[in-house]
Amino acid sequence: MYKFFVVPVGDSEQGEQELNRFLRGRRIITAHKELVRDGGSVYWAFCVEYIENGAPSGQQKGPEKARVDYKEVLGEADFALFTRLRDRRRELADAEAVPVYAVCTNEHLAEMARRKPKTLTGLREIDGFGEAKAGKYGAGFLDILAADHPVTTGQTT
Repeated sequence: MYKFFVVPVGDSEQGEQELNRFLRGRRIITAHKELVRDGGSVYWAFCVEYIENGAPSGQQKGPEKARVDYKEVLGEADFALFTRLRDRRRELADAEAVPVYAVCTNEHLAEMARRKPKTLTGLREIDGFGEAKAGKYGAGFLDILAADHPVTTGQTT
């Protein structure tokens, strides 16, 4: 199935939100965008091919990825941290109206809970959590990680 969106360049908030809500609720096959100049109007035109329910006709679904129960994989304290990181991921995704996996995956969160990085450099060392994600979302995760393991300076308060 196909759905088309128009997002004006100068006033894009409503169009962006509509597009992101649509994308969040469907399995996307392809998405094409093009900058269109029509007289005095300039806008982004999007064509999104998606799956409504199940696989498209003529295509078979690939093997499903085994679901990981992080409560079993992580220790109790790490799972509690994983849960707080997952909640933060939801907040970050909601703020941008994107799906949570666009922020990061559960595998990334589990690695954060295991490694407990303290810096953006430490976050970038997690496979698949590169420069862009660390720059965009890193501070939101680092404050959760710091609250879980506060840095001590040797001074008493």
